[in-house]
Amino acid sequence: MIDATSQFRPLDPGRVNLMDPLEVQYWCHELGCSQDDLEHAVDAAGDHIAAVRAQLEENQGHQPGRRPH
Repeated sequence: MIDATSQFRPLDPGRVNLMDPLEVQYWCHELGCSQDDLEHAVDAAGDHIAAVRAQLEENQGHQPGRRPH
């Protein structure tokens, strides 16, 4: 398995590509979220990383008791 933090870099670091399993692993690690959280954020906000980050932060605020990753 490739270490997501040191080996892999997305082709377009400004967008999340859910079709690439390595990229999904990378973004989950970078954003501190689960794959389901990432998929829901992309579905809600689109694939631009700034929008995905904002969506994940908004979702964390609506889930009491949830700790940041």
